[in-house]
Amino acid sequence: MTSIVDISSLLDRDRAVLVLEDGARYEGYAYGARGTTLGEVVFSTGMTGYQETLTDPSYAGQIVLQTAPHIGNTGVNDEDPESRRIWVAGYIVRDPSRVVSNWRADESLDDALRRDGIVGISGIDTRAITRRIRSLGSMRGGVFSGDAAELDAAEQLRIVREAPEMTGRNLSEEVSVTEPQVTPAVGERLGNLAVIDLGIKQATVQNLARRGFEVHVLPQSTTPDQLRAIDPVAVFYSNGPGDPAASDKHVELLQGVLRDGLPFFGICFGNQLLGRALGLGTYKLPFGHRGINQPVLDRATGRVEITSQNHGFAVEAPREGVFDSPAGFGRVEVSHIGLNDDVVEGLRALDIPAFSVQYHPEAAGGPHDANYLFDRFRDLVIESLSKKGAHA
Repeated sequence: MTSIVDISSLLDRDRAVLVLEDGARYEGYAYGARGTTLGEVVFSTGMTGYQETLTDPSYAGQIVLQTAPHIGNTGVNDEDPESRRIWVAGYIVRDPSRVVSNWRADESLDDALRRDGIVGISGIDTRAITRRIRSLGSMRGGVFSGDAAELDAAEQLRIVREAPEMTGRNLSEEVSVTEPQVTPAVGERLGNLAVIDLGIKQATVQNLARRGFEVHVLPQSTTPDQLRAIDPVAVFYSNGPGDPAASDKHVELLQGVLRDGLPFFGICFGNQLLGRALGLGTYKLPFGHRGINQPVLDRATGRVEITSQNHGFAVEAPREGVFDSPAGFGRVEVSHIGLNDDVVEGLRALDIPAFSVQYHPEAAGGPHDANYLFDRFRDLVIESLSKKGAHA
């Protein structure tokens, strides 16, 4: 059964303009809320899952361009959001659907963008912008619509160039919960899992709960004492936005976790923070990895996985062989490698129970090739609990 949602508001063809910090301008039509928005312009290659993309907190501070040309045909619903709101700073599409045709739709994408105050633009050559970013790298940009579209071009460019860069920004405080949230374990209970919320997605919480963890989603400001107070059997660092080099307090917290011998699993931003905790550096990628079609090699199995990713920074580590953690946590190896550009996609500590991956194994709206990693984490925790029981 199909429901047809009227989105006649798309016929309201208000002018809008996208301005990049290098001076490039693209004129189109207003989409979503009207006004001005600023952020880092990035592209996502996913052909499905736009609602999951929009509600992924990792996109905070970014104006997201969809490379798929036709967006909005399935509308949005109340069941698929990954978090409590839309987090993108702005939205760029070529052809917004004029008809929402899906039995699960509760409203149109245009209405959802307006509701959450997200300024967007449509009707522009998204392929040309994508090629520009691939050549020159992600850059600051601004979408101007409504009265802002009538500003002088030089003034619009000045506004864009005065916006903060992504490098050096800590955005976890903007997206994290402010109070702990608990999700009960499904099935046999393993114990409490301390999840540091740096921008977590709901699908991640559900996957962890299905592995027997009572999931305690904790604010990013959690102290070591507050973490220990829930008596966790393990610790998890989520995905999230911003520059890992600007998250010293999360690195210090994680180093304490590693010294305590608690099992640790991190994804995306959590992978970068594990790298820093082990004493490795991070760097900004030219245009990042964003989409649901990124090939990654799992070196342990020799298997190639198609993964969902959203990151603009990466860990710098020796690609081959085993190396010593510069921070004194024993031997480490790069467990996963990106096959497009040889980027480090995973780390595994060999002398402590800790590992991480740069991608999203929950992949709501994307591939499930890497879902086994939640099972690998569960097995690691069971092994750790067994060792503690043997020594008790």
